[in-house]
Amino acid sequence: MDLNLRVDNPCIERKDFCINCNSHFMKVRPSIRTVAVSRRFIKDLKDQEMADSIIKDVLDCSHLEFHELHKFEKNIDGNLIFRAKKEKAHIVYGVDRNMRIIFLRAMKNFTQYKRFLEDTKEILRMIARTHVVD
Repeated sequence: MDLNLRVDNPCIERKDFCINCNSHFMKVRPSIRTVAVSRRFIKDLKDQEMADSIIKDVLDCSHLEFHELHKFEKNIDGNLIFRAKKEKAHIVYGVDRNMRIIFLRAMKNFTQYKRFLEDTKEILRMIARTHVVD
């Protein structure tokens, strides 16, 4: 997968949409330098262009496309897990200890999303297996 992403921090100067940004994400956003995408995330979306669009919007903190963005869910062994909600899709992503943002899953079923969040072992396995996007 070839993503040409801007990973620099859009939050250098506060804008109107920064008011809604979660404080957990605002603390780590300046340190994020790399992006990783799990195979499952691409498989869940079934559309490379949609995946690219979601990744870019999350990195740019674009609240226009999302009902919720950067909602902090939990801390699993130093990995911060967040959720964004776009239309009916729940986008689950995290920031690991190496300050990589990792896009884990995209689910339309809320029950499936809740079950995924409870499975901390699977989340840690996905984070460990995910490679950086070139």
